[in-house]
Amino acid sequence: MPEIGQTLSHYRIVEKIGEGGMGEVYLADDTTLDRKVALKFLPEAFISDPERMARFEREAKLLASLNHPNIAGIYGLEQADGNRFLVLEYVEGETLQAKLSNGALPLEDALALCRQIAEGLEAAHEKGVIHRDLKPANVMITAEEKVKILDFGLAKAFSDETQSIDSSQSPTLTEAMTQPGVILGTAAYMSPEQAKGRSVDKRADIWAFGCILYECLTGKRAFEGEAVTETLAAVIKEEPDWILLPVTTPQNIRFVLKKCLDKERNRRFHHVADLPILLDEAPDLVASKTTTPIKRSSLPRIWAAFTTVIAIILAVPAFLYFRDQKPDEVIRLQIPVPPMPNDYNMAISPDGRSIAYVAQSSGSENMLFIREIESIDPQKLSGTEDAAFPFWSPDSRSIAFFANGRLKRIDVSGSSPRDICAASGAWGGTWNRNGIIIFSDRMGPLRQVPAESGESQEITKLDESKNEVAHVYPYFLPDGRHYLYTVLYPQGSENGIYISSLDSQNKTLIKTVHSISAYVEPGYLLFQRGRTLLAQPFDFKRLKLKNEEPVRIADNLILGKYSSGCFSASQNGRIIYRSTEEKVQSQFVWLDRTGKLIGLAGEMETSPANFELSPDGEQIAMRRHDPVTTNVDIYLMDLRRNFQTPFTNDPYVNGTPIWSPEGDRIAFGSYRKGNQEDILEKKVGSVSEETYLLDSPSHEYPEAWSQSGRYIAYGKVTGSDTDTYILPLFGEKTPFEIYPSPGNQTNSQFSPNDKWLAYQSDESGRFEVYVISFPSGDWRIQVSNNGGTQPRWREDGKELYYLAPDGKIMAVDIKGRTRIDPGVPHELFDAGMSVPGSTQYDVTPDGQRFLFLKPYAEANPTPITVTLNWTKLLEQ
Repeated sequence: MPEIGQTLSHYRIVEKIGEGGMGEVYLADDTTLDRKVALKFLPEAFISDPERMARFEREAKLLASLNHPNIAGIYGLEQADGNRFLVLEYVEGETLQAKLSNGALPLEDALALCRQIAEGLEAAHEKGVIHRDLKPANVMITAEEKVKILDFGLAKAFSDETQSIDSSQSPTLTEAMTQPGVILGTAAYMSPEQAKGRSVDKRADIWAFGCILYECLTGKRAFEGEAVTETLAAVIKEEPDWILLPVTTPQNIRFVLKKCLDKERNRRFHHVADLPILLDEAPDLVASKTTTPIKRSSLPRIWAAFTTVIAIILAVPAFLYFRDQKPDEVIRLQIPVPPMPNDYNMAISPDGRSIAYVAQSSGSENMLFIREIESIDPQKLSGTEDAAFPFWSPDSRSIAFFANGRLKRIDVSGSSPRDICAASGAWGGTWNRNGIIIFSDRMGPLRQVPAESGESQEITKLDESKNEVAHVYPYFLPDGRHYLYTVLYPQGSENGIYISSLDSQNKTLIKTVHSISAYVEPGYLLFQRGRTLLAQPFDFKRLKLKNEEPVRIADNLILGKYSSGCFSASQNGRIIYRSTEEKVQSQFVWLDRTGKLIGLAGEMETSPANFELSPDGEQIAMRRHDPVTTNVDIYLMDLRRNFQTPFTNDPYVNGTPIWSPEGDRIAFGSYRKGNQEDILEKKVGSVSEETYLLDSPSHEYPEAWSQSGRYIAYGKVTGSDTDTYILPLFGEKTPFEIYPSPGNQTNSQFSPNDKWLAYQSDESGRFEVYVISFPSGDWRIQVSNNGGTQPRWREDGKELYYLAPDGKIMAVDIKGRTRIDPGVPHELFDAGMSVPGSTQYDVTPDGQRFLFLKPYAEANPTPITVTLNWTKLLEQ
């Protein structure tokens, strides 16, 4: 070992500053770079082992790559005068161990220091480096309160094993047993798997972090014993003394400690990246006690590529704290979730313990997730792709949902989804204790089906004399016979909540309001008026509202589909809803053929949909919902002036606009006659009345206008199926079906020469793009592979585009005249979007620019707010 004043290479030894199982440490002057460094001299026994030394050199190279303000760096591995030593960053200050010798730290100081430790760990773990010997003695604190973690990764570098370090090989434990303080210092921070001699991973560092955080808050070690064996036994078998935590310790910090110090490592935090944000948020408790509704506070954007769901953890501690007691005040918690395809795609279980919601999974498809409120990780339910509008069984053990034209169910305990019946749309469902499900199938009456499976039957009738459009959002009352539902009219101001029974089709108006509804104890009807959630006393025996003013429960709620509401209620005083202070949800953007953003179109919009670019590329026709009037009209956006004007302006539901080839007319679907959707046309720029193109008892909506102007392709809804039909605009104008198919056909598009029709069909079990000869329909070919929707033609007919299930824009070269010869689909770019049911993109005639409707929610997902004990608001 060196002597004081000796110079090795260009390092002059100043003084000895430490000693341990990993060698002696000296302060030295770097005479070349004029700086102070720490030299850690390797033990003689270590140097004499060529194999260990070779591995140490490999580990040292990896450790030298760590570069973070909270990690003391490794400058090099040197050899001089028979000595081998590491050159380390010298950190002036005191160790955390010395700082804790004076007792516990104030909460704010403890969290600030531990946050820095967590950030250093995160940086190292991202490089694949685990500390393995994290303890207060290895944490230096500078005069500026800057944390530097020492000896990162050296425990593995010095060990005899490449994969694990057990207690007998701990660098500190191998010291002379005459230093019990140091011995216990390492043993006290070992994870149970380390203490048992098992392999370790980054969760061992998370355990040690929990030990340090506990000690900072209490001034006591989490695990202690008079001998090393007793300490290790405590690590393996005992719990920390949680009573020692200060009473002011926030509940979410208590939760963090318990998750870090879970003896089963699979139940610990899996990523140290969770910890810095949790500690940063700790002083502002997520569980807010209020006596009046509160607005959502601004949360940090913690959806970094959706790699974690750590923000949800913020809500959990309060549930753990309050689950076994009845709080006297209202408590609101916010649970951020990934982007959801629609705001209403969520439901809380009747027992109030779990939330089901539909959101993007890692593969960008929309799937059903379950979040147990007292858990950390969401559970993705396999086989639930394209799920929508989930609702729970009364025993909270199963979930029903809509997907791919079917109503399905899945058990939360783990199973594959099972078909219940055909269901072409998703407008809500409800499930009673007798195993009966009522659901709304697209725009029409309610239907009933056994929850096990069977053929559904209509149980309500649309009143054609009053032009009823649809019966939606059913909700069973506690007796399992009566149910609430909403009736939609062409004039939205007449919409209302009604009550009916399985024993009769008679219905009674409960309240004139356009909203989903729910009955909750102790006898209240929940509904949404605009963006406000209200509760009004309801007489269950007389099945009518009491003549009392409703109580305001929450503000700033998202309006949901057609401003119907966005909330769900359990039967034990818990409500979930989604609120926002933003009115903007999506933006039209221009992308080139490489996916590069080249421009924006118009302003941010609340609900544009079903849009089409005009033939000259200078206007957009789109369906737009006005949240104030609740009207659904067609608007025209002038792209040159960035200006919008209404094309229709009436209380009826209008949508699916398509342009004539000359761009002088627009055909669109409209519910002018209540429960049927007809096709009308109107001249652009004209104030004249619309003209009916197709008037029938069925639901029909236009999809494409042929280049010759002689045909319109439209979708016709029959039961649970949608088929492609053609409407001639000449002669007797008799519609005909282009290609009878067992699947759903939609999104049809004429080729520029009118000889071909591209469309999507799910006859194979998933949507694929096909091209069929027109008008004969006697020859067709599949164009897409691995799924495809929304085909679009280039103006010369030599290229066809479609949207793949993973959000990529695909292009297919088209050759041939009599029979087309499609090429192999190739990717143009990744639009980074999930595939919805409505139109999401269009393309200029030359195929050089793509117009997309980008959801704003992708960048700023709205959290789910959970309200505990909301009935306390009724006492005010």
